[in-house]
Amino acid sequence: MRKPTALIADDERLMRDQLKLRLAQAWPDLLIVAEASNGLEAVALTRAHEPDIVFLDIRMPEMTGVEAARLIGGLAHIVFVTAYDQYAIEAFAQGALDYVLKPAELERLQLTCERLQGRLHTEPPQIDSLLATLTQRLGGGTGTVREYLRWIQANVGTSLRLIPTQDILFFRADDKYTRVQTEQFEALIRKPIKELVEELDPAEFWQIHRSTLVRVNAIAQVTRNAQSQQVVQVNGHPEKLEVSRAYSHLFKHM
Repeated sequence: MRKPTALIADDERLMRDQLKLRLAQAWPDLLIVAEASNGLEAVALTRAHEPDIVFLDIRMPEMTGVEAARLIGGLAHIVFVTAYDQYAIEAFAQGALDYVLKPAELERLQLTCERLQGRLHTEPPQIDSLLATLTQRLGGGTGTVREYLRWIQANVGTSLRLIPTQDILFFRADDKYTRVQTEQFEALIRKPIKELVEELDPAEFWQIHRSTLVRVNAIAQVTRNAQSQQVVQVNGHPEKLEVSRAYSHLFKHM
């Protein structure tokens, strides 16, 4: 009997490896026949390998997972894998599509695999209307998926770690790198503050200086130094973060 096959599409290698590991635990008979690092590759490899299932990251370069799904729909059963959990998921409730939050939790992935096993004997559904609904809910009808980062991939010493944004106290530019500070450790990423501002939820992180982003819920107090400049202190770390004049309005009521 032919083993079921799948393709994994995600622009982060670490995420592809993590999903493969979890799938091997949740569904040992599932054979991963290809991996893609962007939406365009996902479409091409789906057509080349004809997998039964495609796991698509929603946010990828060159072509989003939703855009790729439009071209893949009807060729394979689709599961969206995403690091973002704030969007409406009513489109998934109709049963033709499923989703998994990443990093993939084994228990949730097992449920998805059980659903997929029940669908493999059927033809992949036509999902154009569902994708239109999903695009509307994600992007406000613009056709562009608007999501915010919920984890950061960073170097801690010689290790690569995934850090939930809710654990981060602040980001601070440091020469060629950006420092990621948590209560327990600091890490380094190459992504500049300018890009982080665009990718992080503005309700979760405030830019207080051209070189500094701070998590709002981590702010303990705002004081003034000897030069009458506002200074932010965060819970769980002694470092004081200066607020530049351009961002002082954020704390005018504090």
